[in-house]
Amino acid sequence: MKIIVCVSHVPDTTTKINVASDGKNIDPAGVKFILNPYDEFAVEEALKLREKNTGEVIAISVGSDAAKEAIRQALAMGADKGILVKGEKSDSFSVAEMLANAIKPLSPDIILLGKQSIDFDGMEVAPMLSELLDLPAATVVTGLVIDGMNVTTEKEVEGGKEMISLTMPCIISAQKGLNDPRYPSLPNIMKAKSKPIEEIAGTASTARTLAIKMDKPEKKRMGKIIKGDGNAQGAAAELVKMLHEDAKVI
Repeated sequence: MKIIVCVSHVPDTTTKINVASDGKNIDPAGVKFILNPYDEFAVEEALKLREKNTGEVIAISVGSDAAKEAIRQALAMGADKGILVKGEKSDSFSVAEMLANAIKPLSPDIILLGKQSIDFDGMEVAPMLSELLDLPAATVVTGLVIDGMNVTTEKEVEGGKEMISLTMPCIISAQKGLNDPRYPSLPNIMKAKSKPIEEIAGTASTARTLAIKMDKPEKKRMGKIIKGDGNAQGAAAELVKMLHEDAKVI
């Protein structure tokens, strides 16, 4: 089985983000980048499929040389080799188009990726890949069973679960709960340094969206604790007073 897993190199959610001088991008100085957390579920599922069905797992990413770090993390988890599609991630469509152009000649049996990247946060790449590659897709998947060429997926929906049946080749986007990603062992981290990463030029059409301006969210207002000293009626009266005189909402 040939398994492609798409991975993204994204800023850590705990790192401090500042807007660059152009006002349209983040300033990468001092920013810690990681393998997109949702892609970890995709990598783990790819490895489980290989262990069960044999074959190879190829990790692929779009971006600059820095994106090799995300590929190396996937290799350390157990992927066999990596592909870096060198190109600018101007929007979700450009990413999907460059991925599709790189993946199509490989003729994979299944393509796995996280349900979204935590930087663009659009949940668009998997459906776009489905259209560009003319393959069926199931998104936000929390359960996956493969029997021959038949694929059954499970996803959580409001009030229950939805089952979707597909036939390989197909595309699966992973949601938290699909599995528990393994931690790379020290030997595998060392082996990952020698595993091959092929570089190819990314080809994408003109970006379909344009960043006009980027701003950091406004600092949240400070909360205030009302001390009633055991007197609920007095605390309620103080709250009403503050809402009327300070917040002016009543």
